[in-house]
Parts: sequence; structure tokens; C-alpha cells
Amino acid sequence: MSAEQVSGRLRSGLPTETQLERDADLQQGPTAKDYERRWWTLGVLCISLVMIVMANASLNVALPTLAEDLRTGSSGLQWIVDAYSLVFAGLLLTAGSLGDRYGRRLALNGGLVVFGAASLVAALSSSAGAVVASRAVMGAGAAFVMPATLSILAHVFPPAERPRAIAIWAGFAGVGVAMGGVVSGALLEAFWWGSIFLINVVVVVVALVAGFFLIPRSREKIHAPLDPLGAVLSIAGLASLVYGIIEGPENGWTSTETLVTFAIAAVVLLAFVWWELRASEPMLDLGYFRNPRFTAATTAISLVFFAMFGSYFLFTQYLQLVHGYDALSAGVRILPWALAYLLSATQSAKLVERFGQRWVVASGLTIAGLGIALLAITSSVTASYWWFAIAVVVQALGMGITTAPSTGAIMRSLPLHKAGVGSAVNDTTRELGGALGVAVLGSLVASQFRSSMDGMVGDLPARASSSLADALQAAAAAGGEQGQHLALVARTAFVDAFTSTLWVAAVVVVVASFLVGWLLRPSATARADAMVAEEEASTPPVDAPA
Repeated sequence: MSAEQVSGRLRSGLPTETQLERDADLQQGPTAKDYERRWWTLGVLCISLVMIVMANASLNVALPTLAEDLRTGSSGLQWIVDAYSLVFAGLLLTAGSLGDRYGRRLALNGGLVVFGAASLVAALSSSAGAVVASRAVMGAGAAFVMPATLSILAHVFPPAERPRAIAIWAGFAGVGVAMGGVVSGALLEAFWWGSIFLINVVVVVVALVAGFFLIPRSREKIHAPLDPLGAVLSIAGLASLVYGIIEGPENGWTSTETLVTFAIAAVVLLAFVWWELRASEPMLDLGYFRNPRFTAATTAISLVFFAMFGSYFLFTQYLQLVHGYDALSAGVRILPWALAYLLSATQSAKLVERFGQRWVVASGLTIAGLGIALLAITSSVTASYWWFAIAVVVQALGMGITTAPSTGAIMRSLPLHKAGVGSAVNDTTRELGGALGVAVLGSLVASQFRSSMDGMVGDLPARASSSLADALQAAAAAGGEQGQHLALVARTAFVDAFTSTLWVAAVVVVVASFLVGWLLRPSATARADAMVAEEEASTPPVDAPA
């Protein structure tokens, strides 16, 4: 096979002959029976994915209820969200590597059991600290589940069908958002807040039973050494970084504690990069980032999930606390976002076939940015819900056609026998971007809200200026005209903070669009394809060990 032919197959997403030979040697291949029931297998994988997505979507709808029942403020709420995301993101690379080494079905089932057990503990908890701890353990279980779903998908679907399967996989993230919001709202209407965690236990049981019959065994035959130091450094660095961002508004951005936290994060993350560059078997081979397709895909996913998770964290508070919808009504009103995301994600493979990754991903990011900007323009204390619905549909359409092609590009950049690591890279960029989005955008809203409310609460409790939920509770306790005035002032201050923060998210996404377009310029991708083609053509197939 010539270098030109290899380059063409790489651009189209098809594997080279050398890759096929190597993957057959290194991978425990799928059987004919596995192939015949591959779409049923995809269904089980999507059920598991929906559960992971629901873990955050359902929680966001329940945040106001948790704030009241557990008596915690905005920082506590952010940690309930971010404890899951931080542990998840920190463990993903190690979990993906373990799945490749010891079996992806084992990783999936083990992660499901841990996730389900932690969900049960969370449902029975009575304090914010216990919920945070349970969420952290849930993140550990999810770290094994999510990369296993995508790596198993890559294992059972041939290259020609893989883009379509990945698009469906990505689209079900939107289904998870829809189910999370509505199911959580319905459960909160009928039961206590712990019921939103019990639903995870039900999904885990269904996924385990179905997976017993439908999930094939697959693992890498060559066992590369693990990288425990890399895992420890990544977890410590990310935790320090996000801790500093979350606590910045509370402690002051220039306080000694905040600056020391950021300094620790910078040192640890630099140590992680230094170690990964020198490790013989790194957890994350940083050489992958020399491929512009890989770099563009990880950049797009990180920044689109920064905006997605960060804005979604604020949507439910805007609908419930500003416009007065209950949890179920708020969940139903976010359905248009989820449905639009599902539609665009599942159709994205056809768009990439026609227009190419560069134009589809860059255009999707631009559309998402326009949707966020439209929401910033139209949001107010008295704004019609329909403006909200139109804006989030535009946002979701752009995000849907961005994430699936970017996921496919990451998976195509690595050989099939490293599917677990490739999936983990994809999931890590999602969770890291999402965790930072919640932390940064949530902190910006909290900072501006406090700044607007300081000095306006009079003789009311000081906590009335700490968050909108606290301010509304203080207004209800005050009653009369004073209470009504405080409630209006607080809602107005929150909307002002909400809209200005949305502009930040919109700018981030649009800048990402230009960055992706530059990374995927024809001259850069042609050079990268030629280099990969030369490497593939000159690398002999690897013989499987006896």
C-alpha cells in the first residue's frame, strides 16, 4: 500500500493494512456472533452511558432542593457536582488502560457495581459531606464505565459502521440529559431527594443483566506497564486547580490561600507533563498531540463541554429560582435542548462525510456560541420561556454536531488495540472541560452576585448575599414589601450575573471555533497524514505472544 493510499484511508477513517494486522495480533477479536448482535450491544452500552450522564443532569435539577434540605451554599453545591467530575476525570486514563489490559467487559461491570453501591449510599445520606463523598466514589465507578462503553463499541463495529455507531453513542448523551431532568423532577415531586440516586441502582441492575448476555470479552494481549505516578499527579493537579477556582470567590482571588492553591496546581501539573514525557509507558502519550486532528478534537470537546456543563449548571437555577418553576417543570423545559442535541449528534456523521471534520466542527462551535449569546441577550426576570427554548435549541444543535465527529477523530488517531486509552482521552477532555466549566462559570456568577448584593441586604442575615437561594429564603422570612423588594433585587442581580457569564461562555466557544479551523488547515493535516502514513508503511506487524 502506497503512502498516498494510506493517507487517504486515514482521512476517511478507515484503518490501514498495517493497523489491521497489528490490531488482529494484539486484540482479542470479536466473533461472528458478536458482530451479528452488535446493535443490541450498542443498546446496552448506551444504557450505561445514559446513566453516567443522568448522574449530573438529574443532580442539576435537584440543586435548589439539595441546597435547602442539606443547608449548603453555592460552594457546597459546586463540590457536590465537581467531586464526581474530578475523580472521574482523574481516573479515566488509568481506568481505560486497565480495561485494555484486564478486559473491557470486566471494567464495565466492575464500574457499574461501584457506581450503583455509591448511589445507594448517597440516597441514604443526611449531610452535604456524605453526598460529596458518595459522589466521589460514583465518579470512580463511572471512570471505568464510560471508556469501556466506547472502547467496546470500537471493538464490535467495523470501521465503515463505526462513525455512525459513535454518533448514536454521542447522541444518547442528550437522551441522558432529557431523562435526567424529567425523571429527577418527577421523583422530587413524589419522593425525597435521595430518590434521584436510587434510580441509578435500577439502571445498573438492568445494564448488568443485559450486559451478561450481550457484551463480548475484549482486551489487549500485550500488557504494558501501568503508570501509577502519572495517575496520582493528574488527580492531585486537577483537584488543586478546580479547588482554587471554586473557593476563589469565597476566599478572594488574590488571597494567600487562593494563590498558594493555584501555585500547587501549576507545579503538580507541570510535574505530570514532565513525567509523561519521560515515562517509558506513559498514561497519556503526549506525542498524540502532534497530530492536528487529535489536538483539534480534544480542544473542541474540552471547550464545548466547558460551555455545556457550565451553562447547564446555571440553567436550572435560572428557571427555578428566577422564574419560579418547580423541579419537574424545569426539567421538562430543558427537554428541547436534549432533543436537539440528540438529533444533531446522530446526523453528524453524514455531515462529516459531505463537508469534512474541519468545517463541521468549526461550524458547530460557532452555532453553539450564537445560541449562548442569544440566551444572554434575551434573559431577564420577566423574559418569556420561548426565548430560552429557542436559544438552548440553537446551542444544542451546534454542540451535537461538534462532539460526535470530535470523538470519532480521537478514536481514529489511535490503533484499535488502544481503544480504551483513546476512549479515556475523549472522556477526560469532556469531564475536565465540564468540571472547569462548572467551577469557572459558577464562580463568576457567585462573585458578581455577591458584589451586587453587598450592602443591599440591610439588617437581614449576611448569608442573604451569598447566593440567590439564600436571598430568597431571607426575603420569604422578612415578608411584606421589604421581602418582595429583596426578592426582586436578588433575582435581578442573579440575571445580570447569569447573562454576563453567558457572554464569557459564548466567547470561549467562538474562539474554539477559530482555533479548530486553524489546527485543521489543509497544510497541517496533509503533513500529519503523510507522517502517519510513512510510520504505518514502515512498521512491521507485531506478532502476538504465545
